[in-house]
Amino acid sequence: MNFEVDRADLHRTRLVAAEPAPVGQGDARLRVDAFALTSNNITYGALGDALQYWKFFPAADNWGRIPVWGFGEVVESNNASVQEGERVYGYFPMSDELVVAAGKGDVRGFTDLATHRQPMAAAYNRYLRVDADPIYDAAREGQEMVLWPLFFTSFMIDDSLADNEFFGASEVIISSASSKTAIGSAHLLHNRAGARVVGLTSAANRGFVEKLGCYDDAVTYGEVDAMTPERAVFIDIAGNRDVQAAIHRRFGDELAHSMIVGDTHWDHVPAPDLALVGPRPELFFAPTQIAKRTHEWGQHELDRRVGDAWRTFSAWTDGWLELRRSSGPDAVAATYHELLDGRSDPHVGHVCEMTTRS
Repeated sequence: MNFEVDRADLHRTRLVAAEPAPVGQGDARLRVDAFALTSNNITYGALGDALQYWKFFPAADNWGRIPVWGFGEVVESNNASVQEGERVYGYFPMSDELVVAAGKGDVRGFTDLATHRQPMAAAYNRYLRVDADPIYDAAREGQEMVLWPLFFTSFMIDDSLADNEFFGASEVIISSASSKTAIGSAHLLHNRAGARVVGLTSAANRGFVEKLGCYDDAVTYGEVDAMTPERAVFIDIAGNRDVQAAIHRRFGDELAHSMIVGDTHWDHVPAPDLALVGPRPELFFAPTQIAKRTHEWGQHELDRRVGDAWRTFSAWTDGWLELRRSSGPDAVAATYHELLDGRSDPHVGHVCEMTTRS
């Protein structure tokens, strides 16, 4: 069963009962056991054409399958280095199975070598064996699905800012402050104590943001014009061009750097003829910073640093994160539309299963 989205209208979805794909030589069939759905996945859909997310798991005509992070099990293998019964973590479609061209695996995992996936970042095509995953904890699979990919991005945002000495800024402003990527970034920046961290959020989510304790201040979108300009970096996770323009206008030359990360306000229609004051916004692509640090630090050291930070963060989230499960195609569809329409509580993390539990 595949959950598919109209690429031109994210509200239009369908469930497609697909025949099992053949498993050729070197291939393996993965049963998709569970995956997370967050606002980040909505961003995948909103930026699907621009950032090639639709190309990972193609669908017919103008339909697409939004990628998700989750766990699966190898249920059939024609590859000597991939064993049936192995549990893996990686990038999946919103489906009940996936056949991968596994190539030659190693102790850590294997890569899908399907031709259509090769133009995209290699990090998205890698499947990790849980037995060799240093952060894996069977009791915390839900947290890993919901938070780990977002936290990895958060780690790279924090690392990139530190790598650039915060562009000389004393303040970091993060939009969509209640989103999980923003929270991870704020947590790391707060602990680093390199700059004051300000969260931009809706009036409805302000109380939640304030209680987290990782923001030095919480400001609503309507209060931007009252902010005190000082040397600052803007991390734009909302993707709301009106808010972006307001920050640029308010801070002007005091805005040291403007970073585009997400598009949680994907359906916002900006005012016409917006003009930006200050620096040109730059798209942050986490795999670029990952590749830089892998080259400079080595894979083992990168894994160690991210793993140490993850364990601290994951334990901290127990104080506010509620995992909520959706089981079966209809429940998954309902969860998707809840996130798409912005009706999901920020303290909830959604874990989905396409197969209904008995």
